[in-house]
Amino acid sequence: MPSFPSAAREALANTQQRRNLAHATATIRGKRALVVGEVDAWEDLRVAGAAAKDEALHHLPHYLEQLEANLTARGATVHWARDAEEANRIVVDLVRAKETDEVVKVKSMATQEIELNEALEEAGISAWETDLAELIVQLGHDRPSHILVPAIHRNRAEIREIFLREMGDVGRAAPEDLTDDPPRLAEAARLHLREKFLRAKVAISGANFAIADTGTLVVVESEGNGRMCLTLPETLISVVGVEKVLPTFADLGTMLQLLPRSSTGERMNPYTSMWTGVTPGDGPQEVHVVLLDNGRSRVLEDELGRQALRCIRCSACLNVCPVYERAGGHAYGSVYPGPIGAVLNPQLRGTGSAIDKSLPYASSLCGACFEACPVRIDIPSLLVDLRTKVVDEGSRRTPEALAMKAAAWTFADHRRLEAAQRAATLGGKALGGRTIRSVPGLGAWTQARDAPSPPKETFRQWWRRTRGDSPSPSPTTKDGYGEEQGR
Repeated sequence: MPSFPSAAREALANTQQRRNLAHATATIRGKRALVVGEVDAWEDLRVAGAAAKDEALHHLPHYLEQLEANLTARGATVHWARDAEEANRIVVDLVRAKETDEVVKVKSMATQEIELNEALEEAGISAWETDLAELIVQLGHDRPSHILVPAIHRNRAEIREIFLREMGDVGRAAPEDLTDDPPRLAEAARLHLREKFLRAKVAISGANFAIADTGTLVVVESEGNGRMCLTLPETLISVVGVEKVLPTFADLGTMLQLLPRSSTGERMNPYTSMWTGVTPGDGPQEVHVVLLDNGRSRVLEDELGRQALRCIRCSACLNVCPVYERAGGHAYGSVYPGPIGAVLNPQLRGTGSAIDKSLPYASSLCGACFEACPVRIDIPSLLVDLRTKVVDEGSRRTPEALAMKAAAWTFADHRRLEAAQRAATLGGKALGGRTIRSVPGLGAWTQARDAPSPPKETFRQWWRRTRGDSPSPSPTTKDGYGEEQGR
């Protein structure tokens, strides 16, 4: 991926996408404002949600071991994955062991993060996305652009064309008379997916929450496709980031008030599915849970940065972000776009690439993301901290860094400073007082700012001309309170 400014510039040229995003995010913001306004103690809920996540993060080894023990006691098999490669290998081996060449999937950010679909495809296994928006993205050979609504950058007419063009190649074709009416589009998706649900032997999911004291995994969704995946197949494999753990089942009550209001603008999720290991004769009889690190331990080490792991993937920060609304999600170069992606991606992946170096700057620091976040992640502070780290880690040779180094050398000796000032006056005389509109090497900076020309005469030169001697510091004097002050 190129840097964010380059990717965003290309996205800004897509006027249809900008209209789609502006309409969708404005609609979600309005719905959220109504349902949040109904809760008198909303701020107390935010504090409680943040506290529950912090408790889990501050004692993560304890709660993960408790989760593993309770899952194992209830018939599930727990696997630990250090990174994406290990997680993908575990899942591929589990699917191959069931002698099937296809799986159905519940919408999962973690599996997209590790590029599980690509790993399965390489192993000859077809992974069918069953969430409507994820299905649109998959059939369109596209990438997700939003945490909650991955196809938010598509409108109804575009979705209709994708269904008509692609569905028949991978299953039941869309009706020839398909319109762009939402119920008709949903019906076409439902008929297309139904045959996949009924024949699938293996399903793959993520989890919104993992309850340590009961061993319960929780998935919240709006369509029912998740419920089909979680109940019909013989084998269920859940890939769960280690930060998804909650200490107690009581903590889930807080989260189920915060999440739907912040994400879809609803008082509660249409479908909340919970499962605890294996229940004989009911649902999958083989349950595997892959606990994924993939950089999360590194984030946890950072006392300020670890609050990003509180994220419950609601997307509220995206819906209020003026940068995201105009640039879209693809410009962030990750499954995690928007403000949370701008802080989470560089922490998970490091800042070795152009895109990850630039993401901390993909913000106006307006603070709307913090106000919207249901678990009070201080994204603006994290962005500023990450900018400092980007500069400290690898920007020593940029024009700005070299300019600052030269300035430090100049200011370190008054004689060098005076010489620089005298040289600047020559430029001031040459410019004749005209404004500087471009500086070589600083074009991007001066495109948005005009700089006054240097003065034709320095203060020291003026002093010598009018007073006849060089200015020198005044002796130490006393102010009206009798304290000595260096003037």
